[in-house]
Amino acid sequence: MKGEREIKKLAEEFVACKDIIMAVGDENRLHLMIEMMQMGNCSGVRVGDITEKTHLSRPAVSHHLQILKAAGILSVRKEGTKNYYYFNSDLTSMKRLIRALQMAVDIASELPDRSEMQGQNAEFAAAIE
Repeated sequence: MKGEREIKKLAEEFVACKDIIMAVGDENRLHLMIEMMQMGNCSGVRVGDITEKTHLSRPAVSHHLQILKAAGILSVRKEGTKNYYYFNSDLTSMKRLIRALQMAVDIASELPDRSEMQGQNAEFAAAIE
């Protein structure tokens, strides 16, 4: 079974992934990302384009885009006064989250099977009655 050191490291990884977890954990931002993917414009989309596809106001879309950008999910390209948002090809924050989730799976896979323990607890409870 994994020791305290591995579990502490996992906690540190999740803290480091806080921004991306919060960014993708919001239903509106998730919807916004899906809409951006479905638009299929690799060169980027503008706030107005996203506003037309979602139930969100222009200021709300801008707010959510800034959070996704701060989390490393999106980047912005400026052309004059126009901003085009696109998915960040670096993916550093996504890769870190995937590593943290894989670490959690690895730790969880070494834990005792809780369903077996529940059966043992039921047998124990029946034996002492």
